Amino acid sequence: MTNQPPALTDYNVFEADIPLVEAVRREGAEWAEPRIAAVGALAGSEPVRALGAQANENPPKLRTHDRFGNRVDEAEFHPAWHELLGMAVEHELHCSPWKDPRPGAHVARGAAFMCMSQAEAGIGCPISMTYSVIPALRTQPELAAEWEPRFLSPSYDPRNAPAPDKAGALAGMGMTEKQGGTDVRANTTVARPVNGGGPGAEYELTGHKWFVSAPMCDAFLVLAQADGGISCFLFPRWTPDGERNRFRLQRLKDKLGNRSNASSEVEFDAASAWLVGEEGAGVRTIIEMVNHTRLDCVMGGATGMRAGVAQAIHHAQHRSVFGRVLSEQPLMRNVLADLCVESEAATISAMRLARAYDESIAGDTDAQNLKRVANAVLKYWICKRAPMHAGEALECLGGNGYVEESGMPRLFRESPLNSIWEGSGNVQCLDVLRAMIKSPASVDAFFTEVKEGAVAEPRLDAYAKSLRDELPGDVETIEVRARRVVERMALALQGSLLVRYGDPAVADAFCASRLGGDWGQAFGTLPAGVDFGSIIERHSPAHSPAGVLRH
Repeated sequence: MTNQPPALTDYNVFEADIPLVEAVRREGAEWAEPRIAAVGALAGSEPVRALGAQANENPPKLRTHDRFGNRVDEAEFHPAWHELLGMAVEHELHCSPWKDPRPGAHVARGAAFMCMSQAEAGIGCPISMTYSVIPALRTQPELAAEWEPRFLSPSYDPRNAPAPDKAGALAGMGMTEKQGGTDVRANTTVARPVNGGGPGAEYELTGHKWFVSAPMCDAFLVLAQADGGISCFLFPRWTPDGERNRFRLQRLKDKLGNRSNASSEVEFDAASAWLVGEEGAGVRTIIEMVNHTRLDCVMGGATGMRAGVAQAIHHAQHRSVFGRVLSEQPLMRNVLADLCVESEAATISAMRLARAYDESIAGDTDAQNLKRVANAVLKYWICKRAPMHAGEALECLGGNGYVEESGMPRLFRESPLNSIWEGSGNVQCLDVLRAMIKSPASVDAFFTEVKEGAVAEPRLDAYAKSLRDELPGDVETIEVRARRVVERMALALQGSLLVRYGDPAVADAFCASRLGGDWGQAFGTLPAGVDFGSIIERHSPAHSPAGVLRH
């Protein structure tokens, strides 16, 4: 066999990712490098990559009854899924910032999450929801006191059993319903108090949820209509007296991607649940969970880009066409470099957003304001760019990339997910508009961040000024223009971060193409004069000091 690249495996996906390593150090998580590198080595190993493939080839199955006819309502997973999820829990990707809340904790956890997701993105859903449930659950201290120790456990216990009997627990979320979808205030699930009701009290839920991901989790935050309005509840799979809670798994969704993970429709039949926060404050309560899962969507989009870049460069460096190595051919170098620029911009901005979470928790008002708008801006743009990026990376492998064994079809199918999960693109854009109206300080914080890079880069400075001038605009058309505005905000923010922290060649290519307009409609249209070679070398997976590519 000749002219075929070796498998890209048995390498450290963290240490081979220079922009991510730099970001971890810059954003305050250098102390966690050994921990992140351990996850990176695991995620890049051949056995773990094989587990990811097995989990996708054997998606979960719905089991409603046991052999005696009793309802069990379980999603049965392949052993590979349990093994992967167990690794993520063991490395505390579901809880580390809450368990060890030191500066840089969310950055460290985010970097490790990005590494593990390269082995298999499907386990990200229960990991992300468990990570995100803590700040919302703390709204109700007595419920947090009971459940938080379970969610902070580094032990994965896959049994369907009462939470007090298990070594650890995982959390999920159920918001949307058939008739409402994004409009959660249209939910029709009814919550009736058992003994008077009130914060922390027991209610009975009756209704239906259209999308509940990872239904094997031990407890869920769900929304339902109480007398006081839409409210947030903690719904456990088992009641305190050790009985199965009264809910039914109606079916598992047959999804485009994320196939190793189960997403379900659930029906509640006077199911026991406990009110988190006040009646009528359900959206305000659960939004803390949603914001953290949105951060993970940003991380997930950046992860897919990095995985695609690594595969595309590796293939091109080991494949010859017309007598020359593919990575040395001018047009392919343009494509690879353009993919690298997009990936580095996503990684740097995702890590900067994670730092804003760390600083917000520490009480930094400027960080809170920046996070308020940047969360939605980056969720929109990075996740929206991911499918196009994955398609171009797949094309770099030619026909081999279209073959399932390459892993690229799986990456491509996964790529739209983060744009849809936790609020689609339109929802994010409307959130940005709401932030501008309700929190003008968030707009000021955003442009302060952009200005830090604009003072050193004339193209960015001109772009930022024109963006600022565009924001007020015509109030009558602002919603129609929302996608355009948010896209420009994302590019301005990424440009500022790259100018300050990125590789100079990457920053120059970004400003010339994304901000200066010297760019086409597809990847691979960077202007002549870009330092393609140094950009590609910077993003090559071949320089990992802790791993060796298997030839």
